[in-house]
Amino acid sequence: MNDSFSAADAPNGSFIAFGALLCAEVVSALGNRISMVAIPWLVLVTTHDPGLMGLAAAAELVPYLLAGVFAAPVADRLGLRAVSVACDLGSAVVMALIAGSDAGFPVLAGLIAVAGTLRGVGDRAKHVLLRPVAETAGFGMARVAAAYEALARGAMVVGAPLGGVLILWFGARGAIWVDAASFALCGTVVAGLVRVVVRSAEPGSYLGALRGGVRYLWSDQLLSSLLLMIFVVNVFAQAGTAVLVPLWVADVLGSPAALGVIFGSFAAGAVVGGVVFTALAPRLPRYPTFVVGLALSCAPPLLILLTRDLTLVLAVTFAAGVAAATSNPILGALQYERVPAELQNRVFGLATAICYAGFPVGGVLGGAAVTLLGLTPALVVSGLLCLLLTVAPLFWYLVTNSAARSPGRA
Repeated sequence: MNDSFSAADAPNGSFIAFGALLCAEVVSALGNRISMVAIPWLVLVTTHDPGLMGLAAAAELVPYLLAGVFAAPVADRLGLRAVSVACDLGSAVVMALIAGSDAGFPVLAGLIAVAGTLRGVGDRAKHVLLRPVAETAGFGMARVAAAYEALARGAMVVGAPLGGVLILWFGARGAIWVDAASFALCGTVVAGLVRVVVRSAEPGSYLGALRGGVRYLWSDQLLSSLLLMIFVVNVFAQAGTAVLVPLWVADVLGSPAALGVIFGSFAAGAVVGGVVFTALAPRLPRYPTFVVGLALSCAPPLLILLTRDLTLVLAVTFAAGVAAATSNPILGALQYERVPAELQNRVFGLATAICYAGFPVGGVLGGAAVTLLGLTPALVVSGLLCLLLTVAPLFWYLVTNSAARSPGRA
């Protein structure tokens, strides 16, 4: 795919296009967080079956990941801007159908799967468009990626509580109607303000295009290693989020309110870290910053639970959120810089699928660890294993760089 990008005729047109696309990304992230709260709640109040809530979440997440990979060649062929607009407007229609439908769970699950599919394709298209629009406006991608991550984290912090408030005010269906409106707004903003001319991909087979993305990612050892590290961290992070932290709260504090406070402290730390990293990103060495950030973001929040002190848990969790804010912007900037433009949609979708695959694995392993070992031994084993796996790449980096700088070496 060869893209030629045209800013608006006015001198500040490129800045308007960049701001509009960034706003559309943030509004989309905010709407996604609302739907993550509202849709399971709608399933609960309509079916009175907590088990179906998990199925509803899977019905959205699995198509989201698969679509980001397997629909990428089609999106490249059709044009990313057109696909982004169509998927956002289509998501608005599907969310409206979910809000207005009184059909049973099978129909509802089908609509949720369609919504996840559209989101997977549309989110990837907007993400790929961000680089050329930002460069047209004169912004470096390291800082743009950091700013985007900070805004996305902010949307995560606001989105879930906002979803709860909307459910309280308007009910689950009303909250989903608001979500539908957010998708319509995104599609309208991109269609009206993001002036991007995208030529279709070069002719070729679908499977050939798909293989091209896989082959490139496999050949880039740096990106592959970073994605593997994020996958590993997501395994342990999801084990903590889904199993270990809730069980610790129930066992030690006995108050579900503390669960929201702990998760909120991590998200707040990530927002603060995103702001700081946006300012410092161009001056920091990328690989060691990435590895240190991952190491500090994962193992300490698990190991600190051994103290059974909520104040310390909140402080360490907040600091872990600050550290976590470094990894995604660095990965995003490297992807934009290293992946050719014609492959970005396919490679980005595959990269997202690899990273997100850690979530279901982590939930299963976390539950199995507690069942086999008990909560405290599971925390010890998980925390130490996570620390070992995240520190090892930094040790390797220090050793190899020290050897490369040693006298007498070529």
